[in-house]
Amino acid sequence: MSVFAELWQQRYGAAPADAPVAGTAVIDQLLAHRSVRAFLPDALPEGTLETLVAAAQSAASSSNLQAWSVVAVQDPARKARLSEAANGQAHIRQVPLFLVWVADLSRLDRTAARLGREAGANRYLEMFLVAAIDAALAAQNAVVAAESLGLGTVYIGALRSHAAAVAQELHLPPNAFPLFGLCVGHPDPARPAAIKPRLAQSTVLHRERYERETEPAAVAAYDELIQDFQRGQGLPPTAWSQQASQRVARPDSLAGRHRLAEVLRAQGFALE
Repeated sequence: MSVFAELWQQRYGAAPADAPVAGTAVIDQLLAHRSVRAFLPDALPEGTLETLVAAAQSAASSSNLQAWSVVAVQDPARKARLSEAANGQAHIRQVPLFLVWVADLSRLDRTAARLGREAGANRYLEMFLVAAIDAALAAQNAVVAAESLGLGTVYIGALRSHAAAVAQELHLPPNAFPLFGLCVGHPDPARPAAIKPRLAQSTVLHRERYERETEPAAVAAYDELIQDFQRGQGLPPTAWSQQASQRVARPDSLAGRHRLAEVLRAQGFALE
C-alpha cells in the first residue's frame, strides 16, 4: 500500500476507492496532519519564524488588502498569561513559539488616515469577514510550512473565550481582534499524536447541489469510526453526533464566546 493510501485509510477509516493510489509529497503531508499537544522545550532553528511568516504572506488575500497581523509570543511570562486566557492549556506554556493571528483592519484605518481619507467600509461585517478569512488562509499556510520542517502545530481557538484580555495583553489597537492562537514546536516523540479520522467525503462534498439524503447513514458510520479511534488512544468513546450536538446546544456551550459580538464592538468593530 502506498503512503498516500495508508494516510487516506487513517483519515477515513477505509482505503481510497475512486481517488489516485499515489499522492504527491505535498498531498501526503496534508493528509498526515495531526494536532500536536505535547512539545519538547527545544528552541526553533534561527529564521523559522520569518520563514513561517513568508509562507503565511504567500497565501491569497482579498483585494490584496492583507488585513491580518500575527503576534509572535516567546516570553515565558506572557505565554503563561495567554495559557490562562485559553482555559489553562499547558502546551501554550511548553511550546517555544506561540502565534496569535489577528483580524486587523486597523492598518487600513491608519493608511487611509495618512492620505486624509475615510475608511468607512471598515464598519461593515463584510470587512471583518475579509480580515478573518485572510488571517485563516495565512495561518494555514504557516501550518503547512511548519509541518514541512518537521515541526508540530495546534490551533488554539479558546483564546476567544477571553478575547478582551488577550487584546489587552497584546496591546492590540482598535479594529484589531485576536482570532486564534497557534502553537509551533518540536513534537515530543514520547507522546506522539495520531491522525484523527474525519467525516466521509459524502457528508461534505456536494456535486452540483446540496444533498442530505445520505447524511444520516454517513454520520452514524463516523460515530463508530471516531469511537474506535478514541478507544485506540485510550480516551473514553463519545459519538461525534453527541459531542457536536452538545457543543452547539446552548449559548453557554461556547464557553464565553457567545459574547463575541459585544467584545468585537468594544474593540472598535461596528459590524453593520
